[in-house]
Amino acid sequence: MNKDSVVWYPSDESVNESNVRRLMVSHKIETEQDLIQRATEDRSWFWNAVVEDLKLEWSKPYHQVLDESDGLPWTKWFIGGHLNIAYNCLDRHARSSRHTKVACIWEGDDGSVRTLTYGELDKDANRLANGLKSIGVRMGDCVGIFMPMLPETLTAVFACLKIGAIFSPIFSGYGFEAVADRLADCEAKVLITADGFLRRGIEVEMKNTADTAVNLCPSIKNVIVVKRLGNGIHWDAGRDLWWDEIKRSESNVCESEPVDAEHPFMIAYTSGTTGKPKGAVHVHGGFFVKVVAELAYQFDLKEEDTLFWVTDLGWIMGTWEIVGTTALCGTLMIYEGTVDHPAPNRLWSMIERHHVTIFGISPTAIRSLMRNNNNPADEFDLSSLRILGSTGEPWNPEPWKWYFEKVGNRVCPIINISGGTEIGVCFLSPLPTLPLKSCTVGLPSLGVALDIYDSEGVSLKEGIGELVALKPWPGMTRGLWKDPERYLETYWSRWPNVWVHGDWASRDEDGYWYLHGRSDDTIKVAGKRIGPAEIESALVDHPSVLEAAAIGVPHEVKGEAVVCFVVPMPTQEGGEKLEKNLRMQVSQRLGKVMLPERIIFVRALPKTRNGKILRRLIRAKYLGRDDRGSLASLENPDALDDIHP
Repeated sequence: MNKDSVVWYPSDESVNESNVRRLMVSHKIETEQDLIQRATEDRSWFWNAVVEDLKLEWSKPYHQVLDESDGLPWTKWFIGGHLNIAYNCLDRHARSSRHTKVACIWEGDDGSVRTLTYGELDKDANRLANGLKSIGVRMGDCVGIFMPMLPETLTAVFACLKIGAIFSPIFSGYGFEAVADRLADCEAKVLITADGFLRRGIEVEMKNTADTAVNLCPSIKNVIVVKRLGNGIHWDAGRDLWWDEIKRSESNVCESEPVDAEHPFMIAYTSGTTGKPKGAVHVHGGFFVKVVAELAYQFDLKEEDTLFWVTDLGWIMGTWEIVGTTALCGTLMIYEGTVDHPAPNRLWSMIERHHVTIFGISPTAIRSLMRNNNNPADEFDLSSLRILGSTGEPWNPEPWKWYFEKVGNRVCPIINISGGTEIGVCFLSPLPTLPLKSCTVGLPSLGVALDIYDSEGVSLKEGIGELVALKPWPGMTRGLWKDPERYLETYWSRWPNVWVHGDWASRDEDGYWYLHGRSDDTIKVAGKRIGPAEIESALVDHPSVLEAAAIGVPHEVKGEAVVCFVVPMPTQEGGEKLEKNLRMQVSQRLGKVMLPERIIFVRALPKTRNGKILRRLIRAKYLGRDDRGSLASLENPDALDDIHP
């Protein structure tokens, strides 16, 4: 190994006490590389070993680990097994001596703090589960959860899990159209939301957004509302129910319903390059086992740990942290507000006060915080930290170094994971028992077979190519909700029996992996993915817009920013007023996080002869790059003349 590039080495003590080393010793495996190889080559052995090592409980044991008889894209896992995620995360702890252990610490934007023990969380989830059943929610029904990060958010998730309902988490910052699209696609029967929440000390009226969205979704029969702010809100007496009232008369006992390992529990929406958002379907067996393995082996989470990841339930990391932390009986800390309110030291203060041991954040947030030129480890006692985490986008060297040195004090490894909503959750990750290099995503996640292909589908040993998966893994989506053809086209159509993820990747001489951004048109703003078609749809709904194209461009803080190219109607002219109105329309419909950085008015958009907008060419021309490739398919090359910074 090139020792000059290594910035951190694990101590002998941390290695010997780690969860992954326990697994290795029990199976007489000497090195992590040997473990990775065996886990990849013998997946049945590995995933069965995970279940046994982590003591995951099944109401009915599985008789086969995986079944690929329907084809690799439709692989099933833990055949014949029955379990329930909620039982493993709540019931078994609440019925043991662990019932008094703190499951969740919540801190609000205003500094208020609440805690829930495993026993309290279990009883709360039981009451809500019974309340859901009382209004007709049954096994297999879909429930939308459009919530800020509150203790009630965990309760809502577990209540759905207990009765075999399927929940769909929706980002709390979305506008009404994005919420409505997701609720309509999964035909949600109930929406759980809040009257509002605080962000930077300002009251955000969430119920208003929810009402507008629900009015577009006839499948919604009831809206359950958590009273966070206590302000007056619009109320539909025939539809709306207060959270406290629906639970008040219900029993605090509700057995978690055993379900087949392949029973869906969540539809998590991720954006594609075209069309509506994609509903990734995740199931009780595979997702659960994969996620708990990630928390146990990649983050070394133990019962005494407190994990705090800056996220939202609407992103896959929200479900990841809830399920993984509670399955291992750790303590989960969640936060309502932003990273820099009321001051840039907010996060470091919370880590100190709540004795956080595992902390995760996006590169975008670190780039924003480091501009204050402070040294958090000097100002606050961050000695409780032992592992740092990150995900969402590739790192730049300077922010990575700042996070490692100023927050982790050079003693905490950065476990930089990469995967996605469809992955459930992680493809690549460092292990805390191996030396660490700057900005790396480490090695393939245990039990996942990955490679890097060139444009012809040939494995690359050097250089940048397409990140691909060669074998199925338990956490992968079970298709896209009610759209199997789109699932096959999106992930499996480029090369036979190969999953193409849409990321550029490379490996160094020591086998450490690195990511280099998206290889498709998907835009990633502050780690949040959105398809350009969603933004373009919001633009062309304006009566002054004929056509639109959206691209992502590099941004020093957010990773990528949205830039839009708009063709006005023939009777309209672009100008400052129209630009302002269009930016506002995108923000209202999709949320402030997707606010376009710029809107540029053009005479036409570059298209193929069959009418497809070539965003690849638009982006390359805007950025002044020479990687536009062939223009042979371009119908109107003159359209590129209007594309400029």
